[in-house]
Amino acid sequence: MNVKKYIGDKKFYKIVLLIAVPIMIQNGITNFVSMLDNIMVGQVGTDAMSGVAIANQFIFIFSLFIFGAISGPGIFGAQFYGNDNHDGVRQTFRFKLILCAIISIIGISVLGIFRNEIISTFLHEGSTTGNIAETLKYGSGYLAIDIIGLLPFAVMQCYSSTLRETGETVVPMKAGIVAVFVNLCFNYLLIFGKAGCPRLGAYGAAIATVISRFVECAIVVTWTHRHKERNKFINGAYKNFRIEGKLAKHIAIKGTPLLLNEGLWSMGVSFLNQIYSHAGLAVVAGMNISNTIYNVFNIVFISLGNAVGIIIGQLLGAGKMKEAKETDTKLIAFSVVSCAALGVLLAAVSPFFPLMYNTTDEVRHYATAFICIVALCMPLEAFMNASYFTLRSGGKTFITFLFDSMSVWVIAVPCAYILMNFTSLSIIPLYLICQLVSIIKCIFGYVLVKKGVWIRNIVI
Repeated sequence: MNVKKYIGDKKFYKIVLLIAVPIMIQNGITNFVSMLDNIMVGQVGTDAMSGVAIANQFIFIFSLFIFGAISGPGIFGAQFYGNDNHDGVRQTFRFKLILCAIISIIGISVLGIFRNEIISTFLHEGSTTGNIAETLKYGSGYLAIDIIGLLPFAVMQCYSSTLRETGETVVPMKAGIVAVFVNLCFNYLLIFGKAGCPRLGAYGAAIATVISRFVECAIVVTWTHRHKERNKFINGAYKNFRIEGKLAKHIAIKGTPLLLNEGLWSMGVSFLNQIYSHAGLAVVAGMNISNTIYNVFNIVFISLGNAVGIIIGQLLGAGKMKEAKETDTKLIAFSVVSCAALGVLLAAVSPFFPLMYNTTDEVRHYATAFICIVALCMPLEAFMNASYFTLRSGGKTFITFLFDSMSVWVIAVPCAYILMNFTSLSIIPLYLICQLVSIIKCIFGYVLVKKGVWIRNIVI
């Protein structure tokens, strides 16, 4: 085996890190503060923590729909920028705004009207921990407030993603840093009632989140419009909303599978959690703790995945096909090795992190086990994520739809449903098996990436 094909030189890693590190810092600070937010809500009690965790399942689905909406145009945006076509970038930006506005209206309406019904699907007896009525009250109240911040979140994503596609990763990072510290400060003030503020508990956390989303949006939008020479795509962006019919058709063809993929994948993940919730509220709380610390660690493969999409997309747009393939191999290897090391570190902290929550020993036991399982699977997640962005960078969006979303619904969800309802397995080995089925997805990803089906320029 030629090891050198998997290892880049200093220039390679410098380019990768220049793109990935700002995204990593932004996501890292965001997730770290979200972790502190979660811990603070956890001090209110297990019911509040579980209610907020369930509510955030649906915010997660909304955010993934938004991510899917900007991903299709983003493929074209990165390649247009690589081809020095600023009008093309401008039109993809408009497409994002229109689609995200539609998704926001639908999402806010559904979550606002049916919040009690959808939260109730996660509430089941089965453990000694938790009160269903109290958990529903906290979850519904939190969601009613949090949806106010969804529209500025969507607008911010349209701007930030376009800035990244044009090589500007620092400003979204700085805006994210400011926003998360705003969120942290208001969390402390409003959850615990400090400095003369009312003590609002879990609802205070929701208000803090909304404030931070407006702040982040304002920073990104203001900077973009004040630096029009640097951000040429914003010149005349609102003069009209014209999008060439041929381009709109191409974006729709390539983008629809991505939109459906992100939406269906996020719903699949939430449905998996709903299946797991049948084991009781202690499992819901344990998974919330596990996911909180995992989200701090998974920023590495998520950020490197974004780097794959941007770097490979620009190389393909510039017609550098051989370089794109060689670079992609090194990027995937870098992501997998990095996450293997992080998985060891995550497993090491697994017994200690749950102790930071005001909850029961039952919940802590589940949380520790779940953390160890996700730590074991981190290299698999890194490979799958990098493979997904590789396929997406060349416009193979229908394949990514099958690769990502269908694997959840066709493999993971049926596996979890059958094991939960037709076997006597306890939740910990059941969860381990469901996580390890991702090996099948890794095999498909390896075959598709190696065959090079993604190596093509889609903006010529």
